[in-house]
Amino acid sequence: MDCTTCTPRKPWELPFLAEPEGVAALRRVLRVHLGVWGLPELTDAAQLCVSELVSNVITHVGPGTPSVLAVSMNGTYLRIEVHDPDTRTLPTLVSATADAEGGRGMALVDAVADRWGVEILADNKVTWCELATGLTTPYGHRNDPHVSRAEMVVDLYKVRESAPSTGSRRVSNALIETIVVGAIADLLHWLRAHGRDVDEALDRAQTHFEVEERYRAVGAR
Repeated sequence: MDCTTCTPRKPWELPFLAEPEGVAALRRVLRVHLGVWGLPELTDAAQLCVSELVSNVITHVGPGTPSVLAVSMNGTYLRIEVHDPDTRTLPTLVSATADAEGGRGMALVDAVADRWGVEILADNKVTWCELATGLTTPYGHRNDPHVSRAEMVVDLYKVRESAPSTGSRRVSNALIETIVVGAIADLLHWLRAHGRDVDEALDRAQTHFEVEERYRAVGAR
């Protein structure tokens, strides 16, 4: 896998104690990771699933239960797992009225997720759900026109950086500036889509530009 042209999405796990006051922190961590993975549009659905899966542990296993949140890619699906040590109490899908105070947890997960289930292991159980991403590969990115155009620019720089000019064209300075600014914006979209730090890249580019200008000025003397 060439991660110069993909978005790395490595599985991660976070141990936690299943307490009501800890759910918000888990939601925040998930939101950050989905942003880094280039999947911010899944944040609302993923956070809802985490809230309900953890609440299910709190309600049916008990507050303070040592648990683990695990997030990964299963093919092109985002997979969310909550591990807990109780292999006897299984989540079930029950009908609940809209104004019911309880019993809607797994119904909400069922409504939001594309699929969900429970796995019983030797010393714990895993309640999981998966959300479709719309990706074509686990490490790909969405068909964003900004990113697509930037991919073409990146490929062009790779193979034609030193190619001679094919001729001059009369283009106004204002139009040239517009084209250049648009290209820079597209490249920033490309960096963000591939999980890179945009601010760090801008700082590095500015430093690189200033160093080259400094050397150019010295050579002109």
